[in-house]
Amino acid sequence: MQSTPLTTGIDAPHFELPDSDMKNFSLTSQQGKKNVVLYFYPRDDTPGCTLEANDFTGLEEEFAKLETMVIGVSRDDCLSHASFRDKYGLSVLLLSDPDARVCKKYGVMYEKEVDGVKKLSIKRSTFIIDQQGKLHHVMYGVQANGHAQEVLNLIKEMK
Repeated sequence: MQSTPLTTGIDAPHFELPDSDMKNFSLTSQQGKKNVVLYFYPRDDTPGCTLEANDFTGLEEEFAKLETMVIGVSRDDCLSHASFRDKYGLSVLLLSDPDARVCKKYGVMYEKEVDGVKKLSIKRSTFIIDQQGKLHHVMYGVQANGHAQEVLNLIKEMK
């Protein structure tokens, strides 16, 4: 079950999901206001996901100067997100997509086999959405290490 990948230049698929405080966030609320870095990651509090979230948090001021907000999405529930955020002091907005509805819209789901059992997982992926709501950069299968800085550099080039 491979989802269809998205391409640059198209409108970012709209969505509304709850954050770690169970408040709904809508992508359209940022249109005309901010760029959005939307990154999908497999699981809260795992080594790669923690590294990525901490790196994005460490660059929070740089992203803010470029009128950009950073949002992480996984299938973990809101309580898991709150615990993850609080444990590491994360500033990124973490959204919960337990049924993978938004993950599927963005084409980040894939099937992997673990101990002979097939299960759906999230391919670590990042989308840079400009203030007009268009996909400016689409990156599937990224490595967590150094990724936040790479994304920041791409946003600097957009100006």
